[in-house]
Amino acid sequence: QITYSTGTGSTPRAVAVADLNNDGWLDFVSANSDNVGVFLGLGNGTFSSQETYSTGIRSLPLAVTIADLNNDSYLDIVVANAFTDNVGIFFGYGTGAFTNQTTFYTGTNSGPSGVIIADFNNDNRLDIGVSLEFSGEMGVLLGYGNGTFFDVVIYSIETNAGPTSIATGDFNNDNRLDIVVSNFLLGSISLFYGNGDGTFSNLTSYTTGSGSQPGFVIASDLNNDTILDIAVANVGKDNIGVFFGNVNHSFYDQITFSTGIGSAPNALVVEDFNNDNQLDIAFANYGTNYLVVLLQCIN
Repeated sequence: QITYSTGTGSTPRAVAVADLNNDGWLDFVSANSDNVGVFLGLGNGTFSSQETYSTGIRSLPLAVTIADLNNDSYLDIVVANAFTDNVGIFFGYGTGAFTNQTTFYTGTNSGPSGVIIADFNNDNRLDIGVSLEFSGEMGVLLGYGNGTFFDVVIYSIETNAGPTSIATGDFNNDNRLDIVVSNFLLGSISLFYGNGDGTFSNLTSYTTGSGSQPGFVIASDLNNDTILDIAVANVGKDNIGVFFGNVNHSFYDQITFSTGIGSAPNALVVEDFNNDNQLDIAFANYGTNYLVVLLQCIN
């Protein structure tokens, strides 16, 4: 293990990876307490010291992702600032340096906790989806394609839902992107089906179990049947929950995979780690301080 400091008291909560300065080497961004830290790759598996960009005093960015939001061919950084109720964007210069933050409001006491980037209205311009943990909602900001966005449109779940993570995919095979959020307080996931014009309808929820406290959620075809599935890290029950998609465009009840007593899994990634053409799941166990990989666990 090689460690890189994010600063005293920075409590990093999320990370994203991309080539930020177009040198062919991967870089990474860390979401820290009141800033994002940029670590540029040196091409030999090591990274430069952190360069920080402020997200605002007591902003608490909980999620970070990377995309080109203003169509200048340079990657930008996007964060969900929970305590200041906004999505923050740092526009890239293509050199690994970034502008100061531009913010977009997500509503009073909304508490944005997760963020995704996709084209929800098929206009070839990237939009933003955000889970709003404090208000129990999901929000969508449609993009103009120049780095600015329409005002957030809110979709309700429940006041006490506590949606902490968000993902997207075409779950009903209608060539329109849908959204799923994990509801930490309710013990469920909620799906919003896209209408293809940037609006969403037909809220549908599936339980993850009483006291499960679902956190990180992802969408992927986990069993190679060409139908998207959903996986979620159930912090409160020490397991990974999987909802397999079926041919009638709904989901089967959750199947769980134990992560160990007291493990509290809180992050997920899906890749083929052993080159067997089968997707594997890697997750971080907050409670036991382990990174774990489930190889070929799903078929």
